[in-house]
Amino acid sequence: MELLRFSVFWCGTTLFGSIVFGAAASLLPGPVVLPEDISVLPTSFSNSVPRDSIMKVKGLCKFCDEQQTTCTGTGSCHVECDRTSICPDEDDVCVTIWRKKDDNATFDTVCHNPAHKLYGLMLEDYNSSKCEMKEKKGMGSQFFICSCSDEECNALVIFNQSSQVGAVIIVSLVPLLVMAVVVITFFYCYRVYRQRQAHSRHKKVPPLDFSDARPIIDIEGSDSSSTHANNLNHNTELLPIELDVLVGKGRFAEVYKAKLKQGSSVSEEQGFETVAVKIFSYEEYASWKNEKDIFSDADLRQENVLHFLTAEERKVQRQYWLITAYQPLGNLQEYLTHHVIGLNDMILLGSSLSCGVAHLHSDQTSCGRCKVPIAHRDIKSSNILVKKDLTCCLCDFGLALRLDSTLSVDELANSGQVGTARYMAPELLESRINLENIESFKQADVYSMALVLWEIISRCSAIGEVKEYEPPFGNLREHPCVESMKDSVLRDRGRPEIPNSWTSHTGVQMVCATIQECWEHDPEARLTAQCVVERFNDIDYLDKLSDCSDSEQKIPEEIIIVDEK
Repeated sequence: MELLRFSVFWCGTTLFGSIVFGAAASLLPGPVVLPEDISVLPTSFSNSVPRDSIMKVKGLCKFCDEQQTTCTGTGSCHVECDRTSICPDEDDVCVTIWRKKDDNATFDTVCHNPAHKLYGLMLEDYNSSKCEMKEKKGMGSQFFICSCSDEECNALVIFNQSSQVGAVIIVSLVPLLVMAVVVITFFYCYRVYRQRQAHSRHKKVPPLDFSDARPIIDIEGSDSSSTHANNLNHNTELLPIELDVLVGKGRFAEVYKAKLKQGSSVSEEQGFETVAVKIFSYEEYASWKNEKDIFSDADLRQENVLHFLTAEERKVQRQYWLITAYQPLGNLQEYLTHHVIGLNDMILLGSSLSCGVAHLHSDQTSCGRCKVPIAHRDIKSSNILVKKDLTCCLCDFGLALRLDSTLSVDELANSGQVGTARYMAPELLESRINLENIESFKQADVYSMALVLWEIISRCSAIGEVKEYEPPFGNLREHPCVESMKDSVLRDRGRPEIPNSWTSHTGVQMVCATIQECWEHDPEARLTAQCVVERFNDIDYLDKLSDCSDSEQKIPEEIIIVDEK
């Protein structure tokens, strides 16, 4: 009975105490702090009563003002707070904040309602049983915060190592990735550069030349001083050359007749004593290099292309030299100005010119070896030399373009509108050349070649009365500009006149018909240079047959057998 009375008394007292304590807690402005050694029930009693029947105190969190800590912000840390509080709001959760500014690290543990902001932040993951730290940027210092809902769950905090490790790995790898990209880019660019060097692809092209100035000679070589694509001079010394007289002057260079002094390897091995030297100033390096690079292709060498000897950089004179064979008859324009030619000479000059252009345009050498086609892009009578045997050879490759199949449309477009206005094809004048097809550059060359063939015929005695030499479109001023040529070639669809008297001779008539097919307004309708070569071969064959007939030599007749059924 005494035990029963004590139990009733103790329960009543406990219930009254709980009510009073709870009421007092609700009246206090902040959480109620419980001493670490508080015990709600006596040990003997708690052991004798089932645990499910004991009332638990909710909202217990570590609650300490900001205080110093040795926690480094990695792994897991105890907050080093010896105060446990009952949160005033039943919705409160436990929060821990870790800050570090300079070398000073602190912990701050509180209760807080997640429906409201804390330090301008909304709490995340507060339903978790563990307090896992999340870093927040822009707080003025290194700032980590965590929240959780279990009792005193903010006593042990866990820093998220995976994000930190990931950030460290990313930061560590970025320089390596950048370095790898730089190295790969460097080797790619170097490889492309070497390939272009191997294919002698020029990088720069001189601007549009509207003049009819007479560049006479061209040359090739390598990047080193005094080197030969034709393997003539293997020394690094400059050739012993003595300049003689000025024989030509163009926009980018001057051409001199010169002599190789006795004893030079060139004169001994190849028999050259008189040579031509094309001299560029330091400012015209691009033009010199482009021409030199074109000549550096051994497949360019052909009897109707000017024979190249070497290229040199003359540092003392601040000049770049191209050295070639010397042709004493000068260029075709000069020769036609001072000479009237016969039919055979006309055929010889025209066929050799077309052979030279066909060789440039071909993707094979005469022996069948593959080569890169070349567009001259400045074919005119002053850029064609006359050899002693009255055959033509092409010179002045300062504007030439290697038609490599790997060239992109942008690279072709960057080559610019170049050439001499008087000889420019309609599509060039109109800046509408088809960059998708490298054949377009060859078609423009064929148009220019047709004008030169017209010049050759105009001085041929087979046409009857021969007038004084005049260039194509001679009614225009001496050096017409692009706009003037547009009016004549595009607007009026004009071409040099072909009088009726020219067609009275069969051979000349065939050449005139060929010319007209070569200067068609539509580039696709023009003949190829190789087709022009074949036309001249036919004319030469017919002329030989005519000579045989005149000498009363019997011409075998073709026998045609008809199978009658």
